[in-house]
Amino acid sequence: MDAPEVSRHLAQKAGYSFTLLSDPDASVIRRYQLLHTRGGPEGSDISRPAEFLVDSSGTVRWTNFTEDIRVRARAAEMLAAAASIN
Repeated sequence: MDAPEVSRHLAQKAGYSFTLLSDPDASVIRRYQLLHTRGGPEGSDISRPAEFLVDSSGTVRWTNFTEDIRVRARAAEMLAAAASIN
């Protein structure tokens, strides 16, 4: 939900060479039912953590959702999911 300039700054600071997407009006976040209403600082809306594995045709092949921002899929879990795609 960060503004594009915030995402750009975070990517530069972290040294990422890939583009971070931004959804400041939460339209995509709402579409995927990932809005955590009033879950952020001072009751602001934030997005729920989620990971998606999308194949080359654009089909979502694996997802991981959590209610806790501190809980994320481990690299081994994501690599196993990717390896299972025929």
